[in-house]
Parts: sequence; structure tokens; C-alpha cells
Amino acid sequence: MTAPASTNSRPGKTARNPADGRASARPADPLLPISEVARRSGVAASALRYYESMGLIASSRQGSSRRYYPRSTLRRVAFIIFAQKIGYSLEDIGRQLARLPTDTLPTNQDWRRLSRDWKQHVTQRIEELQRLNMDLDHCIGCGCLSLKHCKLANPDDLVGRGGPGARRWLGAPYPKELKEKLEKAGCA
Repeated sequence: MTAPASTNSRPGKTARNPADGRASARPADPLLPISEVARRSGVAASALRYYESMGLIASSRQGSSRRYYPRSTLRRVAFIIFAQKIGYSLEDIGRQLARLPTDTLPTNQDWRRLSRDWKQHVTQRIEELQRLNMDLDHCIGCGCLSLKHCKLANPDDLVGRGGPGARRWLGAPYPKELKEKLEKAGCA
């Protein structure tokens, strides 16, 4: 079954708004059923529904209550996938997508604006991974058992008192209060 398409829809053509010259996602975009978006993007239909529930993408419903997406959704899904690969959470991705127009295709200027933020994020991730890479040889299976020099030292679970989950990167400086406690315990 093919999805209904807009009457002015022509493959390969993008309508332009005469007022500002922006590419319009609606008039020229044929609507694609969820199965087609899943096939073309490589993302499961369940993930697409989840993205929609989070407001990352939007669909319209036809008489049969099936979801149909504008073809421009493929670009948004690609954006989501790539952003996840470089370490962004879906919440972060939602904030970034909220900065893009929803009724038109993003312009090159829109993408450049996001690109600046991404470059900063990627640079930070590279620095974190380089620190981790430098410490891997020393920490994995070293068996040093030296609380004075081990970067994993955590007497009395002092780091855990900061809350659940990971609290610090290897090689990152300790917060002042924790450093003082570790020094007092003879571990820093």
C-alpha cells in the first residue's frame, strides 16, 4: 500500500517558501508509512514510535490510523542516530532538534549553528577517551594493590557518597572535599 502524497509532490523537488527562500518540508514531501521509514533509515518501527513519543519526530494519521511521516523525517532520524553515536542522550538530542524548524527543512546555517556545539562536544569526548586510553595499561589487571597510587582508590566508598552512578573519570581531578578525605586516609 502506498502512502497518500501531497498533490504538488514531485520526486526530487523541494518547494521553497517565497517569503524567505527556505526549503519547505510539507508541500513537496510525500508521506511515507512507518514501515518505509524503518526500512530506509535502518531503525526499528518501535524505535520510531519511541522517538515520536519523545517529540523527536512527528507523524500524521490517515483514515486507517497508520502513521505516515514526511520524507524529511529520514533526515531527522539520521541526525538522531549520529548524535547518539557521538554520545548525546535522547533528551539532549530533543533540545537540539527543538532549535531546528519543524515546518521546513533546516538550512545550511541551521546545521552550522548545531555543528559548532557538536564540535565542542566531540572535542570533550576525545579528551575523556584519551585520558581513559592512557590509564588503561595501568589500571586493567595491574594488581598493584597500592591505595596510595591507584586511581581507583575509593576508601569507605567516599565517591559513592556523591550519589548513584559513575562519579568521576579516571585521571580527572578529585573534588576538593573528596581529595582532602582521601589525603587524610593516606590514599591520594
